[in-house]
Amino acid sequence: MHLTPTGSSWLNQVERFFALLTDKKIMRGIYRSVAAVRADIASFIDRHNADPKSFRCTKSADDILASIERFCRYNAPAKHEAMLRTSGSGH
Repeated sequence: MHLTPTGSSWLNQVERFFALLTDKKIMRGIYRSVAAVRADIASFIDRHNADPKSFRCTKSADDILASIERFCRYNAPAKHEAMLRTSGSGH
């Protein structure tokens, strides 16, 4: 059994926000100073807050577990066939 930490659901949202900030703004920018980076991040946050959209998980638990199983099948050596089941959940 795997226990999810109490704060993980909101922490995942925070991590996703920073990934979005990195992908959409920081990685695409060319900065010549720390002040320029800060200004760009502040403008991104202002625009994001003006029209906020919640993050939604679009896959079912079964789809996610099937994806993990495919990953394990592809990456696991043949001798570890018994380990391909995902946490004994029957998937």
